[in-house]
Amino acid sequence: MSQTFLLGLVLIPALVIAIVFHEVAHGYAARLLGDPTASERGRLTLNPLAHVDPVGTVLVPGALALLGGPVFGWAKPVPVNIWQLRNPRYGMVGVAAAGPATNFALALLAGLLAHAVEPWQASLGPEGAAFAYRAFGLFILANLVLGLFNLFPLPPLDGGRIAVGLLPRTPAMALARIEPFGLLVVMFGLFLLPQLIPGYDPMGWFFRGVVAPAFDFVLMLTGHG
Repeated sequence: MSQTFLLGLVLIPALVIAIVFHEVAHGYAARLLGDPTASERGRLTLNPLAHVDPVGTVLVPGALALLGGPVFGWAKPVPVNIWQLRNPRYGMVGVAAAGPATNFALALLAGLLAHAVEPWQASLGPEGAAFAYRAFGLFILANLVLGLFNLFPLPPLDGGRIAVGLLPRTPAMALARIEPFGLLVVMFGLFLLPQLIPGYDPMGWFFRGVVAPAFDFVLMLTGHG
């Protein structure tokens, strides 16, 4: 069995865990802040099937993978009734921030748990130990990519909702109006503009300039460098 296949078997569950915990964190934060909608609709569950969006979780990433492009997708959003939050404006900031914060916490936890490989290196052998470290690395990477990408300040991404809650009223309302078209703007910027503008590589910049330094920072914080 090839290393690539084995790592694929690790990456897929890592992405599923990252996405599910991200969505459930939104729901728990909403409940803590006064809105029980996600709980009432059965969305506070770690069952991945409850969070699958047929288009965003299956169709779009599958088509992009077949076309050889950067894989992009989304889960079914956890329902939040902003008007049931005790403080609708700042409560939504907390709900939005809970998803990325959970991903960053999972990345740090994986970095700490990776130390458990060390006592087993002799039993695992060089290849087994290297695979175990790479598996933890992929889990860290999956959570950092999801958490950091969602902090982009464009609704309906979490960063956009955080920005709407923190900006003064006029720019906040202007930004909030973008939400119905936000995903289209993201897909245009990621997939169409690079075809039109030579040298424009937003995903390359994101991985090199944002994800890679964050990955190194997690390794440093968890004692791996």
